[in-house]
Amino acid sequence: MVWLEVETKAQIPISEIQNLRAKIKKIAKFDKKGKKSDDYFAIKRKMGGYPKKAFRIRAMSDKFEVNFKKHLKNHWTKDIVVKQEFEFSLKGKEEVQDLLALFEDLGFKEWVKKIKFNETYKWKKDKKVSIELNNVKNLGWFMELEYLAKPSEMEKARRKLREVLKELEIPAEWIDNTGYTKMLWYKGTKGKKKFID
Repeated sequence: MVWLEVETKAQIPISEIQNLRAKIKKIAKFDKKGKKSDDYFAIKRKMGGYPKKAFRIRAMSDKFEVNFKKHLKNHWTKDIVVKQEFEFSLKGKEEVQDLLALFEDLGFKEWVKKIKFNETYKWKKDKKVSIELNNVKNLGWFMELEYLAKPSEMEKARRKLREVLKELEIPAEWIDNTGYTKMLWYKGTKGKKKFID
């Protein structure tokens, strides 16, 4: 089964966080809170510039999660992006080191470390809509809306995300679907080592 991430992201001014959190709590139910520490590996371009291919490894309490995304730009709109996500788990550091040895041989290098503290909520009208408040180290506060959809549900997912944006009164100028790694790269913040804590 092919699953698509239909999502949108807004950069939130720090002065608006408490107000937005209160609005979210009115329309959604708290799900979980946590810290996500992601190490990205990429094939660096000869002339510099943003890499075309990258993947991430996230250290979890009992495993390591490997993830990469394929951007389906032909399905993107001004406010909503669509990606196909691929994910698998590794049991321990030894398996991670074996995988990294393979990818290093293919030309991938340590690239960016991203750390975000997140609060996740589920929309009361449809639990498939996830609302996340993220404080990303070196970047600030963001809200992400995500709907994990089958290809046939793409339009439905877009409609629901737009409904949540409207309910939360998110101004169009706050929408910014630039990826966090690209934002960190533009800023020159590479999350200086240490990879795979």
